[in-house]
Amino acid sequence: MKRFILEHSDEEFYTSTSGIALVGHALNRFTNLASSIAKAVPLSHGISHADVIRSFCALLAQGKSDYAAIEQHREDDFFREALGLSQVPSEATLRQRMDDHAAEFLRVVSWATVEFLMKAEVPLTSLSTGHIAVDIDGFAMDNSGTKKECVSRTYRNFDGYLAMPVYLANEGWLIECPLLPGSQHPQKAFIPLLQRALAKIQQICKEKILVRADSAHDAVDNRVELSRHDDVDYIIKWNPRKQDPEAWKTLAFSKGNVESPRPGKRVAVFSVTERHIATDENGEKKELTFRRVMRVTERTTDKKGHPLLIPEIELEGWWTSLNVKDEEVIALYQGHGLCEQYHSEIKTDMDLERFPSGKFATNRLVMTCAALVYNILRFIGQLSLVTSRGIIRHPVKRRRIKTVIQELIYCAARLIVTGRRLKLQFSRHVRDHFEAFRHAYQRLAYG
Repeated sequence: MKRFILEHSDEEFYTSTSGIALVGHALNRFTNLASSIAKAVPLSHGISHADVIRSFCALLAQGKSDYAAIEQHREDDFFREALGLSQVPSEATLRQRMDDHAAEFLRVVSWATVEFLMKAEVPLTSLSTGHIAVDIDGFAMDNSGTKKECVSRTYRNFDGYLAMPVYLANEGWLIECPLLPGSQHPQKAFIPLLQRALAKIQQICKEKILVRADSAHDAVDNRVELSRHDDVDYIIKWNPRKQDPEAWKTLAFSKGNVESPRPGKRVAVFSVTERHIATDENGEKKELTFRRVMRVTERTTDKKGHPLLIPEIELEGWWTSLNVKDEEVIALYQGHGLCEQYHSEIKTDMDLERFPSGKFATNRLVMTCAALVYNILRFIGQLSLVTSRGIIRHPVKRRRIKTVIQELIYCAARLIVTGRRLKLQFSRHVRDHFEAFRHAYQRLAYG
């Protein structure tokens, strides 16, 4: 086997991250990020605020969340041209600007996240009922061993933060993703989040939506708030606090639809209604009726057929406003489990498990930038990696963010400058990648 001679050249032959060109067009053509930041935080001299935010978004698109990663792009002409920057900021500038203007930047980037979804006209796959799914599910982010602001004990028994993302449709578009102190209960400030998210969603789609949430949000106030919206239905997991399993077992197997999937296991499904006193928008109290689908499971033997000394009784319930069969409500809620994959893509694929700043406000901005980049990468994947064009290994409805980063963002190309024109030249060995890249580029640059 021949050995290579390694040499370092002062010339610029190629870029290993040609996909930054896709991100640059998505930021500049499908959002008003630059002009909005200039209006929100005027700057008389120096590197523009927009260049700072666009540079950090480009780092996140590569799966990098640390400020130091910007240093490798300081003299990179392709990085500057691909994002439309006047100048690439240094690590110190990046850190200082994001610390000093975190609150102002956050408001602009938060709107840009929704603005991109609107202008790109992203696909929204509906459920079997015709609803567009809206999934809300919090997850913990491990930042143990640090002294960052608001890092505290999470429900996962480590120190960190709590993220509360709102996903839209089966594709998992990210509408909001506020960062919260780790010890904060998910229900705290949940209704304002719900109101903001619904207001943004109504600007993106006109179809009826189905809000799905887990048992952390089993509260009458949530159901009352959702009931005020005409085009909104919901399925919220019931939290069986201080319930009597034996009483529910007796009711279930006398009233419900009973099945026996295997010997030693019985399952009963039925619906119940409950009345609660709630306060309406005018501050007046009135009685409301809510439906809850119940599933009670009794196991007298384990899955291997071994008898249990004491029968196991499992209680499950789902509050819903849907007028469909009990079994369909349960099946619709099962799709909520996709949130776990979305969480993994944010934490692992985009390297956001641990945050770069010690300031909570800055880390909230980092998470908001990540939401914008997440949607851009998801859109690129939907454009070029799930169709008949490009890189197809097996049929899918959605590609992971990691796949988009590996296949398109980290796709090497040679940068050629001819007169006032810039060319990206791809190797003949990456023909499929080139076709996928070209398809995405045509949509983002010219579509």
